[in-house]
Amino acid sequence: MMLTALQASAYLHHLNLRTPDVKRLATFYAEVMDMELIRLDGEAALLVGPQRRVLLTQGAAKTLQHAGFAVRDSEGLAGLRARAVEQGLEPAEVSVSLFESDAFSVRDPDGNEVIFGRAIADTAGPRGRIRGPIQHLTLATRDVDAIEGFYAGKLGFGVSDRVVDDAGRVMTCFMRGNHEHHNLACFRQDRQGIDHHSYEAGEWNTIRDWSDHFAARGVSLMWGPGRHGPGNNLFIFIGDPDGNWIEVSAELEVVHDRPVMQWPHAERTLNLWGRAILRA
Repeated sequence: MMLTALQASAYLHHLNLRTPDVKRLATFYAEVMDMELIRLDGEAALLVGPQRRVLLTQGAAKTLQHAGFAVRDSEGLAGLRARAVEQGLEPAEVSVSLFESDAFSVRDPDGNEVIFGRAIADTAGPRGRIRGPIQHLTLATRDVDAIEGFYAGKLGFGVSDRVVDDAGRVMTCFMRGNHEHHNLACFRQDRQGIDHHSYEAGEWNTIRDWSDHFAARGVSLMWGPGRHGPGNNLFIFIGDPDGNWIEVSAELEVVHDRPVMQWPHAERTLNLWGRAILRA
């Protein structure tokens, strides 16, 4: 299997979240996620922090307008586009303000739009005080096999780990487009949309700084601190006003070359330290 996305070093560059109240959610991400509100109108907003970018569009909560994955160079992007054509994915021309003009989009089996492109350099000064590049997106899906088949089988993301229940069903799949253990994952649930998205703190002390920052703004942790089994990363979770889960993570495993690991569907898999949120 050709790992086309992995060869192109595809990384999560930005998310476009849908929300029934753009202004409310924009205010939250500006204040709580330490981002600068660049643009706000009645139905859309753009927020930017250091290596973290979130677009907001009017729509149903906890659903995705699109996910933007940037690649290393034009050669990698051309390879991904050719792979999408070869796999019958019918890549569409698309214009998004954060990417160069040669970006393209495809839709996964759940209808989520994914845009691949070359990032436009951010020439503005520092925005935000705390380290936290946007790092991964995790989807909620009724069909984990179909989502893995699309991203890994047709686009060439690498599979790092799977979580499997006693009946042999894959409950979770962790995938990577670069050296990080995962920048895309999916959990089996009774719905489709977003499970959570994550920001990379880098080290434990920065998770402490984020926790202090949240506390100063009256935002309680909903889960953590803890340590995941797959990826071996430290984590905390909060929720935004729409019910989206937000993770801040540190010390995620770097994967160069190893077999896919299989984990049991159990609390200790999702949190080696104790309590976990099992989706199904």
